[in-house]
This record gives sequence, structure tokens and C-alpha cells, in this order.
Amino acid sequence: MSEYILELNDITKIFPGVKALDKVRFNLKPGEIHALVGENGAGKSTFIKTLTGVHQPDGGEIILEGKKVVMSDPIVAQKYGIAAIYQHAASYPDLSVAENIFIGHEFKRGPFINWNKANREAKKLLDSVGADFSPTVSVGSLSVAQQQLVEIAKALSMNAKILIMDEPTAALSRRESEDLYAISRKLRDQGTAIILISHRFEDIYGLADRVTVFRDAQYIGTWDMPVEEHILVHHMVGREITQLFPKKKTEIGGELLKIDKLSRTGYFRDVSLNVHAGEIVGLTGLVGAGRTEVMEAVFGITKPDSGEVYFEGEKITGITPIEAMKKGIGLLPEDRQKQALLLSWSINYNISLSVLEKCIYGIFLNRNKEYTFSDDLKKLLAVKAPDSNTHTGALSGGNQQKVVVAKQLAADPKLIILDEPTKGVDVGSKAQIYEIMSDLAAQGMGILMISSEMPEVMNMSDRIYVMSEGKVSAEFQAEGLTQDTILKAAMPKSKE
Repeated sequence: MSEYILELNDITKIFPGVKALDKVRFNLKPGEIHALVGENGAGKSTFIKTLTGVHQPDGGEIILEGKKVVMSDPIVAQKYGIAAIYQHAASYPDLSVAENIFIGHEFKRGPFINWNKANREAKKLLDSVGADFSPTVSVGSLSVAQQQLVEIAKALSMNAKILIMDEPTAALSRRESEDLYAISRKLRDQGTAIILISHRFEDIYGLADRVTVFRDAQYIGTWDMPVEEHILVHHMVGREITQLFPKKKTEIGGELLKIDKLSRTGYFRDVSLNVHAGEIVGLTGLVGAGRTEVMEAVFGITKPDSGEVYFEGEKITGITPIEAMKKGIGLLPEDRQKQALLLSWSINYNISLSVLEKCIYGIFLNRNKEYTFSDDLKKLLAVKAPDSNTHTGALSGGNQQKVVVAKQLAADPKLIILDEPTKGVDVGSKAQIYEIMSDLAAQGMGILMISSEMPEVMNMSDRIYVMSEGKVSAEFQAEGLTQDTILKAAMPKSKE
């Protein structure tokens, strides 16, 4: 009898003009957490969809508990005990927790649904994953972390033997991630097999028993954990990344941005910080500390209640985003797909959107100038795409992020605010984004980086501000700083 609960052998999937999976292999033992890693575009998403019945493979075989099976559709995959939990929960926000858990396999009493039993059973499942909310509340009222617990409970309600977790901690705070780690280990110890897909090395090294690498739609290898990080990175990107954080020493210039006692009721209060030319300043803290909200007020998306913002010595409090851009301030928002890109538009159109006036000839738009302008930036930032007419929705997360950076650079800013610049981005693209940041700072641009990723905050910043409960709780020089010191400053202070 095989030692594996699941085996995928020589799985191939071809889309028009693209081989998304090229004879890949993967196996999973009962009661293990097996990480699947690779750059954006390596084939991980297609792998999930093939395993869960969304796509049908063009070659290869799937063996479940020693028997060859066909995942003809997602319902069949569920019946075989395979469930997937995605970064963005596939829930119905207006329905209750119990309704979401048992939708499609409700408890019936004659022609009616037995809601009392559904709520009781949902409460048992929620208790088993450490949830502290009622099964009768609407899912839309829950946090992202709580919604993920609902998805796990839903999988358990269907007696899932195999649980696929796709970027489970991407939108979670450090504490929420640690809670999810504990739940994952508990499920593993109870015999559930887990496939973990993540760009975060903290997830991989904190949870995985084994790790498999895909690259360019092909299987590269499988290793028992722990494996040295530089070896894993090399196999993921197919080349040596000699320096993941290529921070250059730069000459710090004059003050560009000054925030003085800025407040917005319910979000942040008395926030003061500054950024100089040629400087990378990190702004970190727990999710919900008010970091993004401060920058939205600086950029003019929202209006502060009090305090002042100065740019190059000029008071700019209360300006609009368009005015901020004209003054030389750029903003890369946290959610690139909803806030920064038109996914149905081309790379060319997205990049040139912020600087159309540079491409106008008389009353006409000079398409050749627009294309040349955006294509130069696409090449500069090494965006992987056939050409500049490719829709941004077809790009990997890392390449979408580079398009957003290009869009900001097109406006020739003096200061750029980067909100979670490497969120959901693979390690190879991270290294490229860090190199771009370092080059921009070396050219004299000021960079304010909001990030929850401790390694990038500590290794890419010259100075670091920490926020806690809407206030700046500490300011540090980055050199010699420890993660524990940052986390201590980020933790809410106990109230006497």
C-alpha cells in the first residue's frame, strides 16, 4: 500500500499558446503539511484548479488513496474529501456563519432546513478551530482571519481529508498568522493532510514538513524541511540571488515630507514623522494600527481633522490626489487590483494613464508616443509580458506590482509612498522591487514604505517608525535593530 494519500503523476495542462503545467509531480502523506512554492506563473494556481476539478488535465493521472480518480468538477473533488481555502474567502457575506458552513449539505427535517441543528453543529466546528464568534452572525461582519476560520470549519464539515491553503496569511497580522499556524498543526496532528501555498518564508519554515518547488510550469524537486533558504530560492528562480535586499548606501538630502501631529478621529492621532531625499523610511506596526490611513490623508484621499503636512517646506494639508501628484508625490496602494490597476486595460494604457498630458499633440492623443513612453518603463522594470498591449489582468502578481510602480514613475515623483510593496509577490519579483527601490533612493527620491514584513522593513529602511493603536510609538535607526524591539513597540499597551 502506498505511503501517500495523494499522488499526481506527469500532470499536464495546456491553454491556447501556454503550457500551464508540464508533466508536474506531487505527492502528499496523511497527516503532513506539504508546501508548494514557486514564482508567480510557476503553475501553482493551475495545479490547485486541476486538483479541485475546476480544470481537467490534458495528461497525467491523479491517484487518491491508491486509486486512480478523475476530478470531473469541484463537487466531485469535495466528495473525495478535497477542500481549498483561498486568500480571499469564497463566502457569502450576507449569510450567517452556519449558513456558509453547511451550504450545499444542509440538515433537513422533511422539506425544511433544521436551523437549530445547523447552529449547534456549526458551534462545535467553530470551537474545534478556536473561533470565538457565534454561528448566527453574518460572515460579512467578520475580520479576514475570522472568515478563514469559517472556511476551515466548512472544510471540516465535509470531512475533508486534504486541505489546500492558498496564501492563508497574506492579509493577516502576525498574531493572527500564529493562531492559524496553531490550528494547522492541530489539523495535521489529527490526520488531515495539508497543501500549503505561500510566498512567505515564515509560513513555509513555520509549518511545512516537506516542500516542493515548481518553476516555469515544471516540477523541480521535493525536499524534507528544513532546507536552507538560499537553496530554496535558487531552485524557485533558477538563478542565484546574491542579495535579496540590495540596499545601497545613499547620501541623505533635505527634508521632503514632514507630518506634524496629524489626527483623524477613529483612525490615528498626533502622528509626526518625516522623510528626506535619498532616504527609505519604513512605517510598520500591526494590521489596523493606522499606517495606511495616515498615508491616505497625506495623499489627499481623506481629510485629517487636525495637524499639518508639509512637502518641500510648503504646507499641503487638504490637497487632492491630483494636486499631490502634480507636486511630486506618488502612492502605490495596498490593493493593486482594486485601487491601482484597470485589469481589463493594457499595460500601455495603465502606465500612461497618470501622464496623458505628456502624450497629447494638439487636441489628439499621440498613441505612438504613449506606447513608446510606457514600453520604455515596462523594459526598465523588467515586466514579463509579450508586449505592452497585454492586459494587466493576465499578468502575475509580481508583474502587476511592477506595472503599478511604472505608473507612479511615469509621473516623475520626488517622493513615493509604497503601501505593502511586495504583498503577494514571489521572491524573485521581491528582489527586483527592492533593487528598484534602492536605485530610486540612490537617485535622490524619498521613499516611505508601509510594510508588515519585518525582514524588508529591517533590511531596506534607513529609519523606521512603528505605529500602535493609531499613534507613532517609536522611531529607530534601522542599523542593528532587532525584530523583537520592533514588535515590542508595535504591541498595544495594556491599560491600567
